Amino acid sequence: MIRIFRTAFQIALSDNRKSKIKNRKLVGLSVIACVLVVAVAEAQQPAKVRRIGVLRGDFPNPPVETFQQAMRDLGYIEGKNIVTEYRYAEGKLDRLPDLAEELVRLNVEVIWAAGPAVPPANNATKTIPIVVTNIGDPVGSGLVASLARPGGHITGFATLAPELSGKRLELLKEVIPKLSRVAFFGNSNAPGNAQVLKETEIAAAAFGLQVQYLEVQTDKEIEPAFQAASKGRAQALLVFRNPLTAIHHARIAELAIKSRLPTMYADREFVEAGGLMSYGADYNFMYRRVAHYVDRILKGTKPADLPVEQPTKFEFIVNLKTAKQIGLTMPPNVLARADRVIR
Repeated sequence: MIRIFRTAFQIALSDNRKSKIKNRKLVGLSVIACVLVVAVAEAQQPAKVRRIGVLRGDFPNPPVETFQQAMRDLGYIEGKNIVTEYRYAEGKLDRLPDLAEELVRLNVEVIWAAGPAVPPANNATKTIPIVVTNIGDPVGSGLVASLARPGGHITGFATLAPELSGKRLELLKEVIPKLSRVAFFGNSNAPGNAQVLKETEIAAAAFGLQVQYLEVQTDKEIEPAFQAASKGRAQALLVFRNPLTAIHHARIAELAIKSRLPTMYADREFVEAGGLMSYGADYNFMYRRVAHYVDRILKGTKPADLPVEQPTKFEFIVNLKTAKQIGLTMPPNVLARADRVIR
């Protein structure tokens, strides 16, 4: 294209030699040609490639694909104008500090950290912006000054996991009217475990339920925990998302069916793998919002100016096929309130 403008300029110059009357035309064409040449040259300059980091304690999972698609919708093409460095601890949480340091050494411009990956990311840098998810109480954990004004290099999305405990127990009570005892799979190594347990016990007391706490820190403790739940005469089970349960969600769902134990989970991934039902924040919606926060930070907005968002969209998923497998009849009024029913 530059060659075309050069030719036009030469033709105009030739015409000028034939007639001085066309001098003004030459000047006009010269200015236009120069402007267009500069514009084309700038357009041919390669776009700046932005580098971001993703730090998680589990394995790659489908919800991350939601984030990737949202970034593409915002105009970020992997390998063209953005490079995403993914670091997964694969359930080995002691790896997270090294993985966080690695992202810092790569000079990423922003880090998306989820759940147990948040503290290591925060310890690794106080300057790189961090967008957090899967955190129940970012204010109480000292990550931000307030939800409205985070005040530092961290912002993101609170999951309100503790506050949802009552709703999950309420749904279990509707499904099992004579429910009196509920088992709780906990992991004291997982952030927020104590808070979720406390809120669960408070909600259980309001419904006249007893909670049987079962510590499950490794995959070898999963099956014995189900055996302990059966021995403790648990009539239902609560399983919350942490790196261990996320990695072994399919196995947990399978063992729950084998034990004929109605189980409530924190998100849809468990139910899609065969779990009975889940109630929680819509993670797909949240991960799309993560992409928008990353985009705004890359465009110059400071994390301190981005309020920590609380979930506004929740979903209730029921697996009717699983209900039939364990001999449970789901009340019509419960099914009517489900956002999705897997048959």
